[in-house]
Amino acid sequence: MASALSSIINQPHTAQRFKLHSPSCLTFFKHKHFSFFPPPKPFSISSPRPLHLFAASLNFSSLSNKSQNPSLRDFIAPASLTASQLQPRVPDTEVPSTGRIYHETYGCQMNVNDMEIVLSIMKNAGYTEIATVPENAEIIFINTCAIRENAELKVWQRLNYFWFLKRNWKTNVATGRSQSLHPPKVVVLGCMAERLKEKILDADKMVDVVCGPDAYRDLPRLLEEVECGQKGINTLLSLEETYADINPVRISKNSISAFVSVMRGCNNMCSFCIVPFTRGRERSRPVDSIVREVAELWKEGVKEVTLLGQNVNSYNDASVVEKEAELGSNWKLSEGFSSISKVRTTGLRFSDLLDRLSSEFPEMRFRFTSPHPKDFPDELLYLMRERHNICKLIHLPAQTGSSTMLQRMRRGYTREAYLSLVQKIRSIIPDVALSSDFISGFCGETEEDHSDTLSLVKEVGYDMAYMFAYSMREKTHAHRNYVDDVPEETKQRRLTEVIETFLESTGKCYDGQVGTTQLVLVEGPNKRAPDTELMGKSDKGHRVLFANLPISDREDVNTKRNPVVGDYVEVRITRSTRASLFGDAIAITKLSSFYNNLDREAIACSM
Repeated sequence: MASALSSIINQPHTAQRFKLHSPSCLTFFKHKHFSFFPPPKPFSISSPRPLHLFAASLNFSSLSNKSQNPSLRDFIAPASLTASQLQPRVPDTEVPSTGRIYHETYGCQMNVNDMEIVLSIMKNAGYTEIATVPENAEIIFINTCAIRENAELKVWQRLNYFWFLKRNWKTNVATGRSQSLHPPKVVVLGCMAERLKEKILDADKMVDVVCGPDAYRDLPRLLEEVECGQKGINTLLSLEETYADINPVRISKNSISAFVSVMRGCNNMCSFCIVPFTRGRERSRPVDSIVREVAELWKEGVKEVTLLGQNVNSYNDASVVEKEAELGSNWKLSEGFSSISKVRTTGLRFSDLLDRLSSEFPEMRFRFTSPHPKDFPDELLYLMRERHNICKLIHLPAQTGSSTMLQRMRRGYTREAYLSLVQKIRSIIPDVALSSDFISGFCGETEEDHSDTLSLVKEVGYDMAYMFAYSMREKTHAHRNYVDDVPEETKQRRLTEVIETFLESTGKCYDGQVGTTQLVLVEGPNKRAPDTELMGKSDKGHRVLFANLPISDREDVNTKRNPVVGDYVEVRITRSTRASLFGDAIAITKLSSFYNNLDREAIACSM
């Protein structure tokens, strides 16, 4: 399951305070357009709705006598209901704007990309205007995350505020607080919509539409139902939907980095994780559709793309090369790893996708998240070593250092297998940076298990990490089979110890960069010194700060200029902290030129 510090969880003991750069499915953050402000009443349905909207509810209600044991199949739409049947008609001509949209996104980078897909669908339906504040919008989208309890609490707070805007609309307009043309329609999207649909769509009209991650094409029709006095709900999961034909509307217009979703869903069924129940089964976009999207981003000036997926490196484009896998075949996994799910139809793998992208766009950097350790076959590692534009940062979620807990978590590997993979990665890619996820206080965790996690953190030495106290999620394997028996104060104490152990070891990773020359992609001014310093990220995802001064351009030897956003800059690292590198800018260059020079220097030194 590489980014700036999050603020969605405000307590000092939480993981967000210590999250460093690499992205993860468990990463929570607040988008720069969003703000936080101020839990509702029982769900009821009082108006009729087309039969297919109740399909998920019918499956769920059939579990009334065994509600504690739902399976993934209970949350997946019948095969007869395909994505194309739910797709709204795209107008042939431009439609006048039908309302201003305000949007907030919580959760992982996949949710940001999902919101860009939603905005594209809504734009085609005539909703072309974006409001910068909710008080001025006719439609409010809130894209949610269900991974952590604290994230859900923040969403409930915002829903209460949006309810206030609806309930007091006339007064707000009269006093100038609101400039919307009618009370806003509130639309809940994403994983929380799927998980808590009955609670969200309550009797007090707090929310008008609830739409799951696979039903975004249905949003225009659901909003039309609201106009007719009904509430709209579609939380059906799909075995097919990838939104491969949707051209996302980028939220950040001036950014030089972008997210591209390459697959959706997850088959891993880790016992602590709700993603398979909110996002459904794995399905991958065709390679050609991904290449087309990246080509458009390159034309727009994007220099770095992060490939997204709940289990991104299990990517399997079976639309091009289709064959039945051998009976019982586990596909080709990392040595010593296993998987609950068997691959039946094999196609182009993640290494094939990276191979094509990195060769067709040699001046663009590529990152990916969030991977699973089981899906790092040797060919992927060798490709990462050979291609300079595939960043040498690997997110390798461990979750725990205890083999006993790994088995309870259903992760498919042991501590020994994980450490063996780390050793292999570093032998193939010597200068690689590693990041990870850790959960403190999972069901049944003992002090010995906790000590195993601390020792793993020390032994591996991670550049970055995401650390959390365990939060039980309904519908998961753990919820049905285990007891959340670790006291909250013990969870927080263990989390603090994991964080302290990480901070003690990560300094060595940053200190090891001092004296090296790093290629930095400029992202913008340093917020603490916007007039004098620039900030960017190195290949490893480290944050690098340097003075904003005129330097030479290696592509034009007669030119000296200040670097701008989107430039690649050679920076000589002079000092480090546990979270940043500092250096002197040497020259502006191109990605390929920088590494070609390094290769020539390496050859000269070896002769």
